[in-house]
Amino acid sequence: MTSRFANSISTALRHPGVIALIVAGVTIAAMLIVDHGPWNRAKTQPAHVAMYATTGEAAHAAGAEVLPTSPKSPIEPARPGPRTSPTVNPVTP
Repeated sequence: MTSRFANSISTALRHPGVIALIVAGVTIAAMLIVDHGPWNRAKTQPAHVAMYATTGEAAHAAGAEVLPTSPKSPIEPARPGPRTSPTVNPVTP
């Protein structure tokens, strides 16, 4: 009786659907451990770091001058081929 039960269990465990469920369960458990472990807690920042929301604000506070970048590099070659026409109906968000 026990050998027949063990044989049916081993046959059932070899079914592709059962194997897929086992792999999915192990994967979900691993993701939960990695995503919610003690190493993934919010880290508090010191006051001098948290005071500025953007890099520009921090640069101005430090006395730096923030300048915009030039729109096109002076060494960039001209685009080969014919010029394209502007879009008729530009998408505006």
